[in-house]
This record gives sequence, C-alpha cells and structure tokens, in this order.
Amino acid sequence: MCGIAGFLCYEKTLDKSLLQAMTAQLAHRGPDAEGFFQDEYCGLGHRRLSILDLSERANQPFFSKDGRYVVVFNGEIYNFREVAEKLQIQPRTQSDTEILVEAFAQKGMACVQMFNGMFAFAVYDTHKKELYLCRDRIGKKPIYYFWNGHYFAFASELKALMVLPFIPKDLNYLAIEDFLHLGYIPRPHSIYEDVFKMFSGYWLKVSRKGIEENMYWDIQACLKKQKISDETEAEKQLETLLQSSIRYRLISDVPLGVFLSGGIDSSTVASLAQSVSSEKIKTFSIGFENEQYNEAPFARQVAQHLQTDHYELILSPQEAKNLIPEIIDVYDEPFADSSAVPTMLISAFAKKYVSVALAGDGGDELFQGYGTYAWAERLKNPYLKPLRFCIAQLLKLKKTLAFQKGSQMFRYPKGKHLASHIFSQEQFLFSQAEVEDLITFPVTNAEPLLSSQFGLMNCSPREQQALFDLQYYLQDDLLVKVDRASMRYALEVRSPLLDYRVIEFALNLDTSLKYRNKTTKYLLKKILFRYVPAELFKRPKWGFAIPLTQWLRTDLRYLIDEFLNHKVVTHYDLVKYEKVKELKDKFLKGNDFYYNRLWVLIVLHQFLKKNFD
Repeated sequence: MCGIAGFLCYEKTLDKSLLQAMTAQLAHRGPDAEGFFQDEYCGLGHRRLSILDLSERANQPFFSKDGRYVVVFNGEIYNFREVAEKLQIQPRTQSDTEILVEAFAQKGMACVQMFNGMFAFAVYDTHKKELYLCRDRIGKKPIYYFWNGHYFAFASELKALMVLPFIPKDLNYLAIEDFLHLGYIPRPHSIYEDVFKMFSGYWLKVSRKGIEENMYWDIQACLKKQKISDETEAEKQLETLLQSSIRYRLISDVPLGVFLSGGIDSSTVASLAQSVSSEKIKTFSIGFENEQYNEAPFARQVAQHLQTDHYELILSPQEAKNLIPEIIDVYDEPFADSSAVPTMLISAFAKKYVSVALAGDGGDELFQGYGTYAWAERLKNPYLKPLRFCIAQLLKLKKTLAFQKGSQMFRYPKGKHLASHIFSQEQFLFSQAEVEDLITFPVTNAEPLLSSQFGLMNCSPREQQALFDLQYYLQDDLLVKVDRASMRYALEVRSPLLDYRVIEFALNLDTSLKYRNKTTKYLLKKILFRYVPAELFKRPKWGFAIPLTQWLRTDLRYLIDEFLNHKVVTHYDLVKYEKVKELKDKFLKGNDFYYNRLWVLIVLHQFLKKNFD
C-alpha cells in the first residue's frame, strides 16, 4: 500500500521539484521509502508502505528486467505467485510489484485480467514514451488525474495534484449538486473542474495522441440471465470463495489483524480468517461511552467465541469530536460521511499493533443488507404509484423521523432518478428538487447516475438499488472513507468480500438467497452461523456512527455558527441563505430530520473557507 504520483508533458520538461512536492503530500500513505523516476517527458513518484518484501530492492519506481518499463504501484496483487508461475517469470524479489511489471512487459495491459487484487498503478514505456494507468475492478485504490490537452498529471489523492501550478482551482458546480444530494462526489467528477476520478475497471493510455480510455471489467457484463438458486450448492460455493479470498488477504510480511464491529460482515470475515489461520488472529474494535452508539460488547462476544487476540478501545465523545475539523484535510474535497471519524479512530488504534487489517466492506451491497432495498420494492409497487403524493401528504402530518422520511421517499421524481432519490432520503440529505431550490447557480440537468440498462436485465427493484450502491455508494463513499482514514495512519485495509470472484458470484445469486422471510443477507448468515451462534446477532442492524444530531446541538454547535452564518453563506453564494436559515431554525427548535442537510452544508462551507479564502 502506497502513494503514487506523476506527470507527462511532451511540450516541456517539468522540474523534479514538482514531483517531490507531490509525493511530499502523500508521505502519510508511505512512510517507509521514497523514490523518483524522470526523463524529458515523464516523472513518476512513489511513497512506500512496506508490506511484502521489506528490503530496499523492492522499492519503487521499479524497472522491468529489460529496463524498458518502469512502474509505480499502490495496492496488492494477491495472486502474484500464481501469475509468476503461469508466465514463467523468474523473480529477483519477493514483491508483487516485480510480477506486475514483468507481466506487463509480456502481455501489455492484457495482464490486468490475470490480477486478483486492489490496485492503482502507472507504467511508463521508456521506448515509446507512453504512460499507462490502471485501476482495480471495484475501485479499492484511488487515482485522480488532470488533463488539459497539454499537461497530464495523476496522484493517489487530490492534495498531491493541487500543488501543481498548472492546475487551476475552478469549482465544479455539477459536483456540488451531487454532493448536496448524496453527501459525496461520484466518479468521474471531483470538486475541481478538469480533475477527474478514474473509473474502476478501466485503464488509460496517455500518448501524443491524447488519452485513450479502455474498460476491462464491467459489472453489467457480469449479470447473467440464469441465476444461482440451488441453496446447498450456492452455500458451498460461497464459503469456498470466501475462504480463498481470505487466504489471499492473509499474505503479509508484517503483522495483520481484522476490524471487528460485531456485525454480520466483519464477524464473517473474522470467523473465516480464524478458521483458515494457523495462529490466533488479532481483532480490533472501538466503542463509545454513549451506550446507544457502543458496539464494543457485541464485538467482544464474537471475539471470545472465536478465541481471537482481541483489542478494544472505549472512547470519550471528546476524542471523536477532536477529529471533526480534520475531515477536510483527510478527504481533500467535500465528504459528509460522518462515520469517517470512527473509521479514523479504529485505524489509528489498530496501527499500534498491525500494518494490515481485514474489513467487512461489501456485505450489504452484495447480499442486500440495507433498509433502502425495502423502499425500492415499495416505491415500485404499481398500486402505490398513482397515490404517492397523497401518501406523502398523509405521512407528513406526523412529525416523527420515520414519517418525515417516508413522506420524502414518496415524493420521488419522474424518470430514472429513483435510485439516487432513495439513497439520499435514507441518508436525510437533500432531494433533487430541494437541491434545485437551494442552489444559486443554474441546474446542470445531469443524467441520472444509475443506467436504465439495469431495468432491462430482469433485475428486481431490490437488485437495482443494490447495484446503485455497489457502483456509487460503495465505491465513491465507503471505500474512499476507508482508504483515506486508514492511510492517514499508514494502515493497509483489505476487503475479502470484495474479491471480484465473490462479487461476480453474488451478482448472480437469486434474490431469495439474499433476502428471505424478512431476513437480510440470508446466505451469508447461514455461513456465519456455523462459526458463531446466531443468538449473538439478534439485535437491530447498527451503523458505524457517531451521535452527530446530538453533538450539532451541543459541542459542535459552533460549526453551525461558524460556517452557516449569513456572512459566510452569502460570501460564497452557492446556496440561498434564507433556505439555510430555515433549516437551522427548524433543527435548533428540535426537528432532528434536518441534521444531515445541515451537516453537508457545514462540510461544503468548511471546504470553501479552507481552500478559497
């Protein structure tokens, strides 16, 4: 796990100091080594977090044996030994980086089809003077890039790009709309114009002709007409795949552990990891003094049953609150997922003992664990559709959170925007109509995020919503959250449930094996309950959350006063102050429904104040 950066310009040679400035911004991602390559056109920089082959000979940039290709690489290729054997590579190191560049030397970008891992890498052809960038199938590892027809530059994080003098800080207004609606900025956009997030499952070629974009893995292409419905066979296949995935992710030359919240996904990963490991695995959990948000006792019960080497940290509210102002520095653009705070806290805690941690990301999206899937089914009911505005009015009469949310859910827009509407209202964010009423600049009328093609592929409403989450919420929120939070402390996080083989298998499971008789994650739970008693999980689903609603009225009230006052809001003039004031008044008078709408506005103006004053 590392930080990568670089640039390419055919018109002039860029100064090496720019490359050094970029990698300096990524030092937290790779504290163990730094390296550079530069010729008259291309510069590549690397910061290393040593996980495999800790020797200096595995440092990067790394050259192919013939000296033609040079690579900078962030991530892990778990099956690198099998790739080496298949291609008859005679390695000089024990590093997966070497296998990557030698595989590229043999097969070009076709080599990526052989890789099982999480990766973002750049390979420069020193003969043809061409640069290749590639991102893993599900977007575990980030790449941002800038292109204006003259300069091309890329980096693992936005902060490394923004030190370059030729990149303007022009706000992307479409990204602001998306952020207010979703709480994150989805690919390919970033908060800045002309700076893009590379699509997952893609590779780019940059040459004198410009940028050539190629897809090598497509979620839609993985969907088959014939679904897997035999329960016994499906259970057997899934357990085998998960065991294989976890074995790969236990390969490490440094200490390793597992994040354990006590929920279904992390408990499944911990259970299977302990079952295939020859020694006690380390597990890590955190809890809060506020019992309503404290999952630590549940994690402790699972750890005791599995007999893991368990580490637990109970935090005071103040320790969490202290991190709130740092979110902008960590994420570089507006990012409103407040669970970033506990993710940062558990990463800092685990780093004291290990350099690699396994996590349970992906279980909800692949096995239908979210409550939004019930809403998707409900709102597609043909009998309710003509009555939706009447239902919305009736629900609005009762002022509880659930009824207010329900009222908003039924006010969904016509057309193809239903998936993002369901997500945004589940998160208590602005609907698209509310965004249009709130912003001061012209509406972009962008295409909906989720392609209508899913509707043509025999997908149920539940599956369509899960596909939205898999493509957008997971990749542009949850995986971003974990990557930045963990790498801030130089901790590598691996996600066994997001092995592409597991994803492809889960996408083609019959819905009845994911959701049955009001039981979510049906098949995943069947496997888990062979290792850990089902009684330990008889409780409502919890999120990895902080009591943000309560804090915004007490200790964090200063954020409302500082970032949402008349002077600040009117100075940046992106949203109408009268609308902001209306939301503040309702919330401060006791209506919790508006807490996350205020939170995204706070985060947006905090970002603006830090970067545009």
